[in-house]
Amino acid sequence: MDHPELHQKAFLWLLLAVSLAFGWILWPFYGALFWGTVLAILFAPFHRKLVRAMPGRPNLAALTTLLLSLVIVIFPLALIAAALVQEGTAVYQEIRSGTLDFGAYFQQIVSALPPWIVRLLNRFDVGNLMALQEKLSAAAAQGSQMIATRAFTIGQNTFEFVISFGIMLYLLFFFLRDGRALTLKIKRAIPLSGEHKHNLFGKFTTVIRATVKGNIAVAAVQGALGGLIFWILGIHSPLVWGVVMAFLSLLPAIGAALIWAPVAIYFLLTGAIWQGLVLIVFGVLVIGLVDNVLRPILVGKDTQMPDYVVLISTLGGLALFGLNGFVIGPVIAALFIAAWDLFSSTVLDSNDV
Repeated sequence: MDHPELHQKAFLWLLLAVSLAFGWILWPFYGALFWGTVLAILFAPFHRKLVRAMPGRPNLAALTTLLLSLVIVIFPLALIAAALVQEGTAVYQEIRSGTLDFGAYFQQIVSALPPWIVRLLNRFDVGNLMALQEKLSAAAAQGSQMIATRAFTIGQNTFEFVISFGIMLYLLFFFLRDGRALTLKIKRAIPLSGEHKHNLFGKFTTVIRATVKGNIAVAAVQGALGGLIFWILGIHSPLVWGVVMAFLSLLPAIGAALIWAPVAIYFLLTGAIWQGLVLIVFGVLVIGLVDNVLRPILVGKDTQMPDYVVLISTLGGLALFGLNGFVIGPVIAALFIAAWDLFSSTVLDSNDV
């Protein structure tokens, strides 16, 4: 005797098991898969134009789009990474040799503080400045050691990186060429109504494009401006600090100020008044203006998420997934909001009727 319901349940369990097993197999290269998907979504509009301009030549259109992504995105990032490794290695050597002493910089700040501030800090038991200086020096040494360890690890994992990079390019080619067909298959397989699938897929692609284009644009501009003003003011290793500010600018509202603000305070306390004032004015009116103007236009407007949701989801994504998390976090947050909006507009409304 056949049991259709039993057969359907068994098939669903089988489908879940093989899907989890397939995901487990792909997990070591999830970064290559993820960024291949992201780049395919970003360059999909250009690829569609090429397909219309090259009828009957899908391989050539996909290959041309792939080469464009290399020129616009990947090659510039590779050049910046190479320059950063070179300058970061020089900074590490200077920290090890004592040429660059963060403890000495801190001591200059302490010496410039008025005595009543030192006494006030001691009264609230936060003024053990010598211990704080020792901790700062130890943190700088530990940080430099971590940088060296990371560099060594990167060198050891060069082969793995090359494999992942090759897989990403390989997947990107086929995602571009067969992306529309793959999307239709995925949509048909998802057991939701056509309207719900359209809304969720639309939100997914919109958030990825807005997050990647917006955040990278803001990060690149803020990092470049921060590195430029550091170079003009003669601050050590402007490229390193510019890249650090670029990464920190992925966090809305705070971002690059975590770097330039302490440096400006250091200038003011050590008597370099005009350098400190220039850095504060430039940081607030130029670097800060980029965040306040570009980010809402490129990110918030399209994602339709509040800044605090973007901030929390970005921090959580970075904590769980590393650098990939600055995209994964906001995407999950946007899908969460979209799914609950759909639920409230359908299920709850139907119950009210």
